[in-house]
Amino acid sequence: MTADPHANRISPLAGFAGVSDARLDVREIPFLRQTNVRADPARLLPAWADRLPLAPGTWRRSGETDILYLGPDEWLAIGDLTPVPAEPRADTARRVGQDDVILTDVSAQRTIARVAGPGARDLLAHGCALDLHPSVFGPGRCAQTMLARAQVILMARERDEFWILVRASFARYLAAWIADAAVDY
Repeated sequence: MTADPHANRISPLAGFAGVSDARLDVREIPFLRQTNVRADPARLLPAWADRLPLAPGTWRRSGETDILYLGPDEWLAIGDLTPVPAEPRADTARRVGQDDVILTDVSAQRTIARVAGPGARDLLAHGCALDLHPSVFGPGRCAQTMLARAQVILMARERDEFWILVRASFARYLAAWIADAAVDY
């Protein structure tokens, strides 16, 4: 019998109560699978044309996975708790070429904070230099940026819902900043 490797995981924000009121709802979404994908888009497109966002600063949903465009040859796939099965990797390698794609599990690197509600955009603007107006940073947009001096990936999911992907080592700092800044919003 093999021990479950997920049984004893502790979230980077274990004990963070979140924030919940009429204007804001802040909660952690722990343990979502995150896979970094590096490949030449021309080689990857035949296999993943229906899945990849191709415009900088965008993301798109593909089944149960969100795929974020991070750079000209880099994407981040965010999925469920289950590990990436070997077969999709083998299928991708077969269709794209084993040496042409690099899939790296980076799930333990970051956690995700969900910030939602009418005050979400104002809260984030308080600590972020991006123009977060809905006409500029609306649903389907993402960016690697700084939030309260912590490097994050920010995803606009719905009009007033964002996901903040933050490194595990900065998660508690950012949660404390959010809790403090939320008092104003």
